Amino acid sequence: MNRFFPEIKKNFGFGMMRLPMVGEDVDIPQTKDMVDAFLKAGFNYFDTAHPYIQGKSELAVKECLSSRYPRDSYILTNKLSGFCFEKEEEILPMFEAQLEACGVEYFDFYLHHAMNDARHQKYIDTRAYEIVKELKAQGKIRHIGMSFHDSAEVLDKILSDRPEIEVVQLQINYVDWIDPRVQAEKCYEVCCKHNKPVIVMEPVKGGSLVNLPENAAALLPDYSQAGYAIRFAASPEKVFMVLSGMSNQEQMDDNIATMADFKPFTPAEYEIIDKVRTIYQGQHRVPCTACRYCTDGCPAGIPIPDVFAAFNDFKSRKEDISAQGKAAYEAIEHKAHECIGCGQCENACPQFLHIRQLLEDVAKAF
Repeated sequence: MNRFFPEIKKNFGFGMMRLPMVGEDVDIPQTKDMVDAFLKAGFNYFDTAHPYIQGKSELAVKECLSSRYPRDSYILTNKLSGFCFEKEEEILPMFEAQLEACGVEYFDFYLHHAMNDARHQKYIDTRAYEIVKELKAQGKIRHIGMSFHDSAEVLDKILSDRPEIEVVQLQINYVDWIDPRVQAEKCYEVCCKHNKPVIVMEPVKGGSLVNLPENAAALLPDYSQAGYAIRFAASPEKVFMVLSGMSNQEQMDDNIATMADFKPFTPAEYEIIDKVRTIYQGQHRVPCTACRYCTDGCPAGIPIPDVFAAFNDFKSRKEDISAQGKAAYEAIEHKAHECIGCGQCENACPQFLHIRQLLEDVAKAF
């Protein structure tokens, strides 16, 4: 039982952002199997959002979860995505459409999505905060929260302004914990200051912490690479939930094995992970988490996360992986040099990457 929310059985959640795919569509049979395995193992927290997989994540929730299990057997989180509305009058219709798409009558948690300083002002201007509070009063939302991508100073301001926010979803992993750009540790400390429980997103940093260099992986003998990353993220005292965006049954099985009997990090493990972090940072990878917020609406149709993944492989010192990266890049239809420099991707990126410059670097490298 969760120490902050008794209705939550354990501290590990199924993030439905990176579901198994068949071409452009969600692999429904495999997703059903993963949902079944997750619930059978005693977990019950699911997380989605309207932009995930271009709306297909919410539909998969209905087909694989809500139409097959009683409503009180699972916890479902959805989000109010600021890049999906512009006017106050668009918020309620979008919320009702989310309920319908997911096949439920209420959300257990509803988060103000990808909050930053500019979006905070937008939510004030459109009365988004007040509307969500009204929905909670109507019983259509059980708990109000926000997911957050900005500085600790901005987080402190928002939590001071909006006391109705009950939980905060932060990007926490052992690389971003000390990253001055992400400020994961500082943001966590702000949540402690305001006594807000924390949900963790990106514990394996978009999958990059499960593809470690051999000398880093050799330092992690007792759990999988993903297992160490998730346990690190779940260990801080205020963290009550860690999400993993699992894309196949193998990932589900590995994460269940790690979190079924969760054990917090030991002092010795923190020392080990410091060494792993140093090796990882020496790779100088593009820190893209493959959320794909940048790809919707890209006028050039560039699959930016795929470009960066190929680039990261290409830069590897290992000849076979480097060749794999080159082949992956050659298979991409719309390549980095096709960028027209409009900047919409940078406005959408929660990692604050200088994507236009990075695409120039990729084009030069290939």
